Amino acid sequence: MRQFWDPGYKLLRAVRRYQKAKARGGLLGGWLSKYWIVVHRFWSVVTQSEIHLCTDIEGGLRLPHPTGIIIHPNAKIGPNCQIFHQVTLTSSVVLGGHVDIGAGAKLIGPLTVGDHAEIGANSVVTKDIEAGTVVAGIPAKVLGVR
Repeated sequence: MRQFWDPGYKLLRAVRRYQKAKARGGLLGGWLSKYWIVVHRFWSVVTQSEIHLCTDIEGGLRLPHPTGIIIHPNAKIGPNCQIFHQVTLTSSVVLGGHVDIGAGAKLIGPLTVGDHAEIGANSVVTKDIEAGTVVAGIPAKVLGVR
């Protein structure tokens, strides 16, 4: 059961419901999409995050602390990822499945992050990351492989 105050969940719900309403189309879809735009704006202000309504986000994204997250509309997020606060994904960043991104990390694309990769807090990533790789630092360097 979700708690009443879970801003990360509510923000993502607004994005998903907006996309569903737009896909539905018609008069009802138009009205519902406008409603979800208002809900999205509210939760964006509460969390101080910018996640565009048309961002390609697969299921299972977790935002434990959704403050200050900025995700470019062209970014693609794979299934079951976790993004902490103050993370920025610029331009065409593509995250694979089960990627964990630590607080304050910046991913400056275009780049691709492979499945099961881990990005340390405050890292600056400017190059592709292979699957299962653990990176950290400025610029991000490989620390190991899982």
